[in-house]
Amino acid sequence: MKNIVKIIKVARPLYRLLGIIGFLIVITAVMEQLAPVLSKYIVDEIVLQVQNGTGDIQRLFLMIALAFIANMLTTVISSISDRLGDHLSGELRKYLIEKFYTKTMTLSQSYFDSELSGKILNQLNRGIETIKGFSGTATNFILPTFLQSVITIGLLAYYNWQTAVFTFSLFPIYTVITYYSTKKWGEEEVKKNKHSDISSGRIQEVISNIKVVKGFTNEIKELKFISKEQATINKIYGKQSRTFHIFDFVRNTSLNVILLAINVVVFYTTFQGNLSLGEMVLIIQLVAQARRPLFAMSFILTQIQMAESGSKEFFEILELESTEDFEEIKNFTRIEKAEIEFRNIFFKYDTSDDVLKDISFKIEPGEKIALVGPSGAGKSTIINLILKFYQPYKGDILLNGSKYSDLPHSQIRKNTSLVFQDNELFSTTIKDNVSYGLEASKEEIIDALKKANAYDFVKKFKKGINTEVGERGIRLSGGQKQRIQIARAILNDAPILLLDEATSSLDSKSEKEVQDAMERLMEDKLVIIIAHRLSTVQNVDRIFVIDEGRIVDSGAPAELAQRPGIYSDLLRYQVEGNEKLLKSFELY
Repeated sequence: MKNIVKIIKVARPLYRLLGIIGFLIVITAVMEQLAPVLSKYIVDEIVLQVQNGTGDIQRLFLMIALAFIANMLTTVISSISDRLGDHLSGELRKYLIEKFYTKTMTLSQSYFDSELSGKILNQLNRGIETIKGFSGTATNFILPTFLQSVITIGLLAYYNWQTAVFTFSLFPIYTVITYYSTKKWGEEEVKKNKHSDISSGRIQEVISNIKVVKGFTNEIKELKFISKEQATINKIYGKQSRTFHIFDFVRNTSLNVILLAINVVVFYTTFQGNLSLGEMVLIIQLVAQARRPLFAMSFILTQIQMAESGSKEFFEILELESTEDFEEIKNFTRIEKAEIEFRNIFFKYDTSDDVLKDISFKIEPGEKIALVGPSGAGKSTIINLILKFYQPYKGDILLNGSKYSDLPHSQIRKNTSLVFQDNELFSTTIKDNVSYGLEASKEEIIDALKKANAYDFVKKFKKGINTEVGERGIRLSGGQKQRIQIARAILNDAPILLLDEATSSLDSKSEKEVQDAMERLMEDKLVIIIAHRLSTVQNVDRIFVIDEGRIVDSGAPAELAQRPGIYSDLLRYQVEGNEKLLKSFELY
């Protein structure tokens, strides 16, 4: 029940609204008991009139009127309570999504490296729906059930203690059977949720990589994988259903036996003249009302168990350690000049050996640096450390002499412009993507697009900069998406510029034009470039050659080109490749 306690705690901001709903529920529960009580007096008045003509017609109509008023008040209060319950449900959903979303924003990058986005969304949706279901159960069933049970047993005890005892015995019997039923259900639900997460995560991956799936004609295999997971889910559900119906049979059998005993007592006592007809009708109605809390109890315990298992991963995520700050920077001042220093940096991912080993360098303000080396050498990891996506386990990174560990993430990133190797775009407009995280006018956005050699193709779209690009920019070509990212970096105009294969998707002509724009953009900025096409880094001040997590060489491009080593080898491979291509066309 520990997750139920967490649900109650997490809803603390909504306690006031819960209190109002609870008060209305108490009134409704009391009002619902008036009708059976009033029916007793109505029946007794009719019996008096039938037996000896001493019935009071005014009293009869008064009781009928009071019963009608009680029912109407119950209807009105229930409608208000239900409306407030819907409002509570909406507010709770909003609050939970905001809380979950805020938490994910503060988690380390390593968490997202190890989790599928589809799985995270599935856990979010399941957690919210089960918590919402529990809150609805709490307001609509738990409190009313408890109050109705107490009032019903009390009234039965007042008129006939035997029926009160029998009715009361139903509750522990029903509760115990239902508890074991829902416990077995919950144990299987945890297993089912795991397969559901796997299935949802895979579907998300397939949709995101649908071109790869179709390109390798792997549709049937992917379908079989999902089909297998769904078959496992159905198998678990079948076991849940079988267990539930066995317990349900036992539960209903015990209910029928005890109800038979109650009917025998009530009818026999009335037959003996120890109960009036009105009292008999009242007791029968009260027993019938007692069945409603019993049936509700089954639903309640099922909802509690579902909330317990369904919210498990939700709360596990909320309890993860937040490694990043999450607050709006007020009165932000951009750094005029930036200096970055790595001092004996060691870094590894959660499940890897050291990716960076004793990396040390210092980049002066306005200096242009290129990181060159084989794939997997650690170049992109250095970029990620500069952005504080990860933290080294040994050594220090400094920005203008201040340790990264003392600087908020937002302070570092606000002073950084970046272009990723992957085309990171949102499914909004070109305008929104270029100005993402920034306040910019239409003219400033267009100017950035022009500098990135992107406006020529943007203005050809019917809606221009208001054209929607689709999920991850699917409606744009690779080169177009890359240039939108470059325009975003140009507009940001931060003192630190990070380019991770920024021109990898451009053709030679576009690359030359963008490079010209980049030369102007890079003036007076600290620039770090990752590039496999060495033609793009010939004008930098220094090149760091990275291999197996270490800086194995450094120097000016011309200097490294003349010195035997990885850089000169890579340069020679590219030159020879270009010469071979030109010879094939008899151009060399």
